[in-house]
Amino acid sequence: MARPSLYLASPYGFAPQWKEQLLPQFCQALKSLGAEVWEPFERNNQIDLSKPGWAYQVACADVRDVEQADGFFAIVNGTPPDEGVMVELGIAIALHKPIFLFRDDFRVCSDSEDYPLNLMLFAGLPEHSWRDHFYSSIADLADPAKALVRWLSSAGAR
Repeated sequence: MARPSLYLASPYGFAPQWKEQLLPQFCQALKSLGAEVWEPFERNNQIDLSKPGWAYQVACADVRDVEQADGFFAIVNGTPPDEGVMVELGIAIALHKPIFLFRDDFRVCSDSEDYPLNLMLFAGLPEHSWRDHFYSSIADLADPAKALVRWLSSAGAR
């Protein structure tokens, strides 16, 4: 039985230390829960960055992966969060993907007392149980009371 695919949107592939130290922690945590992790920095290594047009090819590959993935997980640290991650999140919202957000950044980045980030980022989450889809530590990802574990269990059963 195929594992559910989960697109991992993050800015952590741009800096060597983040790519080596932070990104693997997320990939491993999500894989250990049963997800097939689609990490775009790893998946786009097959594109030749020395050829003209590589940036457009990368962008199109990322859009295709968001479209084709079963679910979407975004690291939304920063004030504001990374603009590429935000575009990918907007695509996932428009496609009605199951969405999970991670933020362990303590800085306030909100236009509402109800949400820790711009309210538009929560349009793809359930109105009253959005906190079940929002994570603030890697350890919380494995919480069976939260949405990610429940979704992976039900998606894996298809």
